[in-house]
Amino acid sequence: MAPMAESQRATTWEEFRDLRERMHSPESEAHWGAFAPRPTDVIISPYAKSGTTWLQQIVHGLRTRGDMDFDDISRVIPWIETALDLGLDLDADQRGEPRAFKSHLSAHRVPPGARYIVSLRDPKDAFVSFYRFMEGWWFEAGTIDMETVAHRVYFLRERATDYWTHLLSWWPRRDDPDVLLLSFEGMRADLEGVVIRVAQFIGVPLDQALLDLVVGQSSFEFMRAHGDRFDDALIRRLTEERAGLPPGGDSSKVREGAVGSHRAELSAALSAEMDAIWSDVIEPELGFATYAELAAALP
Repeated sequence: MAPMAESQRATTWEEFRDLRERMHSPESEAHWGAFAPRPTDVIISPYAKSGTTWLQQIVHGLRTRGDMDFDDISRVIPWIETALDLGLDLDADQRGEPRAFKSHLSAHRVPPGARYIVSLRDPKDAFVSFYRFMEGWWFEAGTIDMETVAHRVYFLRERATDYWTHLLSWWPRRDDPDVLLLSFEGMRADLEGVVIRVAQFIGVPLDQALLDLVVGQSSFEFMRAHGDRFDDALIRRLTEERAGLPPGGDSSKVREGAVGSHRAELSAALSAEMDAIWSDVIEPELGFATYAELAAALP
């Protein structure tokens, strides 16, 4: 395969794969692997496109009474896996208490010794959101189809970084006192109730004024209106430098946030494949025939 020209998004699977491999340096992985959180730290660790940015905004709003003086939410709540590459000190004090961090790691890979907030999401919705997030930033729109990304990235389990491994690792810990397990769908249905639960979990006293403020600032309308704070500006700049991506890609984290949006975008064949993976991998371990059944079992 011929090398990509400078400042060019991928147009083939091979180019996309090569670009993704440049995202995290080996040094950064060694760095976060040695990170020792404080017992009061909070690590927000859903699978990708399952509510991570939303929870970052909720936690930061609670601990700072609505601070919005940041250019990227992942500057004030650092992403553990990319911190070294971005020049962020995981051991530094933060703007609010408790300290908080972002991650996408499964329970057996995340740094131990902290408190953890994890939101689950229907894998079909999460996949569609993942695909749309990558399209137009990592690869040119219309050049790599959903089937290719599903089969080459999302369905793979060889590196234990997939959706299914993540879910299987966190579900058994749902009743642990240091874990708050939520669902994206539950957050959509009752944002105020989720903010109350998060505040209790992280130990932030909650009055009505703070509750109203955080609920308002965590709404999709507010976050869309302030989308430049939630568009991965730091990691975008890094990937533009390291992977040669052109500037100006659309990496907004705040899309529709809809429940069941996959029905309009996911092919019947891919939907059936995901159902089959669930039946083969999740149901025998957890006993739920569908994601909806599993989500309904959460408090």
